[in-house]
Amino acid sequence: MSEPTAGLAEDHAELYDPVVARRYFAQFDRIIGHLARMAAEHGAGRGLARAELRVLMGRIEALVRSFRALRLKYLMTGRAGPVFTGRLVFDRHESGFPVFAELLTMANDAAQAERQLAALPAAEAIKEAMLAEILGERRVPVALQFALSQRLYCEALRAGGLFWARNDPEALWQADLPEGRRRYLLHWAVYDSQVNLPVVYLMDLEDSGRTALPLDSHRWPQARAHLMAQSLAGLKLVTIADGFDRDFADLHPKRLRRLHLGPMYAHAFTLQSGPIREVLAEAHAPDGEDWALVWTLEDLESERSEMQRQGLFGRVERQIFALDPFGGRGAETGATRTERAVLMPERVFQVLAQRQPAGFGQVTKFVVGPGGRILRLTQGRGTRDDTGTGAG
Repeated sequence: MSEPTAGLAEDHAELYDPVVARRYFAQFDRIIGHLARMAAEHGAGRGLARAELRVLMGRIEALVRSFRALRLKYLMTGRAGPVFTGRLVFDRHESGFPVFAELLTMANDAAQAERQLAALPAAEAIKEAMLAEILGERRVPVALQFALSQRLYCEALRAGGLFWARNDPEALWQADLPEGRRRYLLHWAVYDSQVNLPVVYLMDLEDSGRTALPLDSHRWPQARAHLMAQSLAGLKLVTIADGFDRDFADLHPKRLRRLHLGPMYAHAFTLQSGPIREVLAEAHAPDGEDWALVWTLEDLESERSEMQRQGLFGRVERQIFALDPFGGRGAETGATRTERAVLMPERVFQVLAQRQPAGFGQVTKFVVGPGGRILRLTQGRGTRDDTGTGAG
């Protein structure tokens, strides 16, 4: 891994060494696999309905596909010489994920994938040429290896189903309600450019309009554009929900959740700060076991609705959102509640349990045990519960 180079922010770094790049992607693949199992268990225990869990699992799977595509793109990092100079840039401070620009570039590559594939030989033809070069000329077919990696990268982009920088809102019908109302689950996701992290949004919405929201050619495009414009980590949930409620008189947000899938701290790659740095350093974990992944769920609920005056004669329904009542934190967090969880290998957890650093008392701990089994620390009892989710 390189030190920050000219033109990169101090908290950004390039992966130029082929061994380090392979380790980075292999570690991410393992961690996100564990994340999917943790999300299924933790989400179910935190009030996420079956439809919401399906959405979340779909987003995580899309994230897996995106990282696997990036791994193919940078497969020849440090090995292709002048043929290939690209290097993955990632945020090594309070993120651990690739920088936002990598996702933008991948979207641009996807737009040109079909043209690139037409210009490249078929994968089998490249493999045959590689074999001929190895046997006939007795040399490593670096240029052909690079061509194959780019072919596979473009094929992954063409297959789709990836996590992009912007993943526009979708509406899932949930129920028909009295007085002609309809209930929807809106969901969307972004790769937030401010924090270089994937973020998933879930909104429970009641629609009192004449036309069903997804079929309304006037309201639906405006609602989608509004939500995407407000999907910033720096905005509080109450700001997003209240603005949406006021801009759309017949759309009523009843609940809004935001899930931050990260940061990922890895002693070998990131410059973590605070107590997690000492925990990872003291663990002396082997390669691939020196990490911790944080998950944050912000939850905002409407406690009631009121009819408020609009204009001279009009009245409109407005939501009154419940903010965290403890210690006046509601105004600070802009949410009804905020819950954090951390996923880590067993050795890292052992050090965390011994040190008991401040700030981790109310954080739910998930531990990757033998065979990839996920164990959840039961709050308040000092014990661990086996979630029953295996490695397969």
